[in-house]
Amino acid sequence: MASRSDSFAEAPLDTPDTPLKNNNLPWPEAPCHSFEPTYTPVNSSSLLFPAKDKGNADFFEEKESSPRSKKRAGYVRPVLLFLSISLVAVAVVLPVYFLVIKHQHKDATNQGAANGRAPPSSSSNGGGSTWGGNGSTVTTSDGSTFTYINPFGGYWVDDPNDPFDNSASPNSWTPPLNESWVWGKNKINGVNIGGLFVFEPFITPALFERYPGAVDEWSLSTLMSADTANGGLDQMEEHYKTFITEQDIAEIAGAGLNWIRLPIPFWAIEKWDFEPFFEKVSWPYILRVFQWARKYGLRIYLDLHTIPGSQNGYNHSGRLGTVNFLNGVMGVANAQRALDYIRIIAEFISQPQWRDVVPVFGIMNEAELAVIGMQRMIPFYMQAHDMIRNITGYGEGNGPYIAIHDGFQPISSWAGFLEGSDRIILDTHQYLAFDGQPHTEPIATGTGPAAGGIWPALACSAWATPVNASQKAFGVTLAGEFSNGYNDCGLYLKGVANPEDAAPPCSLFLDSSQWNETMKAGIEQFALASMDALQNWFFWTWKIGPSSNNTIESPLWSYQLGLQQGWVPTDPRIAAGTCAALGVAAQQFDGVYQPYQTGGPGAGTIDPASVSSYGQYPPTSINGLTAGATQSLLPTYTPTRAIPKLPPPTFTPSPPGSVTIGNGWFDASDTGLAAAEVAGCTYPDAWDAVSATMPTALCPPTASASAVVTSAPVVTTSP
Repeated sequence: MASRSDSFAEAPLDTPDTPLKNNNLPWPEAPCHSFEPTYTPVNSSSLLFPAKDKGNADFFEEKESSPRSKKRAGYVRPVLLFLSISLVAVAVVLPVYFLVIKHQHKDATNQGAANGRAPPSSSSNGGGSTWGGNGSTVTTSDGSTFTYINPFGGYWVDDPNDPFDNSASPNSWTPPLNESWVWGKNKINGVNIGGLFVFEPFITPALFERYPGAVDEWSLSTLMSADTANGGLDQMEEHYKTFITEQDIAEIAGAGLNWIRLPIPFWAIEKWDFEPFFEKVSWPYILRVFQWARKYGLRIYLDLHTIPGSQNGYNHSGRLGTVNFLNGVMGVANAQRALDYIRIIAEFISQPQWRDVVPVFGIMNEAELAVIGMQRMIPFYMQAHDMIRNITGYGEGNGPYIAIHDGFQPISSWAGFLEGSDRIILDTHQYLAFDGQPHTEPIATGTGPAAGGIWPALACSAWATPVNASQKAFGVTLAGEFSNGYNDCGLYLKGVANPEDAAPPCSLFLDSSQWNETMKAGIEQFALASMDALQNWFFWTWKIGPSSNNTIESPLWSYQLGLQQGWVPTDPRIAAGTCAALGVAAQQFDGVYQPYQTGGPGAGTIDPASVSSYGQYPPTSINGLTAGATQSLLPTYTPTRAIPKLPPPTFTPSPPGSVTIGNGWFDASDTGLAAAEVAGCTYPDAWDAVSATMPTALCPPTASASAVVTSAPVVTTSP
């Protein structure tokens, strides 16, 4: 990327207001210790992985609406009237900005000492462990080096004798991976690693420009596979290798961030024959990101971003088009596959080697509830919850938190969801860019707290109170996605066939080299307001790749570029108090959840009323069928094939025999088989079966009808 510095030393991050002491300690240089992905050539149908650990149990049609998110923002528009009044008060609250936001952080070194945290000894584990803080030199697996810049007291740890060492920390205010994360006390300041394993046109535009007609990963894979002269699907593997590097992960830790959200596709596990995806090859690279995150002390929110048949019809679900998950003739069958993939991932990340690195598992990204319906989605979520907890056990420390998306419904509609369930998180994606409004009001209006025009106060007014209220009404609530994109300008932002994203009214927003300091100050103030309103957040996304003209043409969506060029705060903690300084009062969460919501007493004892309403699965009715269809005849799969298992990594050098690598399967008693097509039965297109012709008889004739819900759901937010 042309705008990216070759080393951290060339573009150091600004220090916080109260700088660290002893930032230039003589840290040791790391030896070349590596984890290497193992894979077969891309024309092979299988992936070669190391043998199981004997010491463990067995383990092209564009959709008009936005493909990134269709967050309904109807409630945003009434806030504009409020803003005309509230902005008058800015002159009154300016002094508050300097009292509330500025100079509010303790010295990070002293804070770390008070917390009893210190980097491990460089001679620990028999002298094999190396570690380093700000100014240390990191040597990567290919022998290249870079300087680790982290002015916040963070330190990396690399131990070839124990590749599962969890003692690293990204900064002084975040507990190391081997200490507990306390929900309600610790705050997530995170970033998404979008576009790495799930391709999106606006994140990697050059790839889509290279293949006219590609609009999603389905069509990109099809066209790329046919292009053997240029490497075919090997080009995807080259992207996995190079788009995100170890230095990117180190930069994230050095930016004062403490989590990453990592979207992955189901074809990291497998694909079926009728799907063109590049199966299995991404998995070793996913594990590589896991290990890098461990090295720098970053926790991972792992997100299953794609679902068979598509859960939302957006280009980042795998295929642009219609929703075929719990919708249409193949809706139930696709849900069967989805549960298998959720189960396989849950088994892997619940192993002791990974559970501290991956404490949150998002089981489905952005299910489109306006199509699927809440009364069909909740039984699925209950089914997934029970399946995962049967694997992990119940209560704090037993497997990951389960994250579900709000489905583009108001956050308040999820109040009281499955009371008594065990550690479920509500994830909301908040964007102004996709509310259908022109958003022509200026953002370059000045500097300091007056910067940003109406946009910072709008973010505070729209998001702060609902998110804070949900912490009590639902439980743990976070923003898995937001961005600086207050408008919808950006090359391919709304899809390849939406040229207005890059039309002349958007030209200023396609090239950040045109931005002056007032423009940058306005965007930064909008970012600070968004961070303060959302409290626990993940910016979408860390990196945007350049287009074919070597320009990043969606700069509002790149956290990395914003750090480099000055419109993203170098210390995210300065966001605290922004909304109050803008005169926007919001309900504040006191940090106390009900015990069951964080795995305490009562976790797993779901309210009987919810069990009565949603406890049987699949649901009694499915949308997307022809009039008069008999749902008992819906095609389904049968559990008759061996369940795929995700293999562990291969380490170079190999750790001592005393280190247990695991075999990818946490619960040895989980021996159920995986869904498969019934031999002799004919199935419609699993990705295009809305309103398809229904079967007129069960296949095979001896099959029994699916279970049905016996009582009507009580939540009717969407049809």
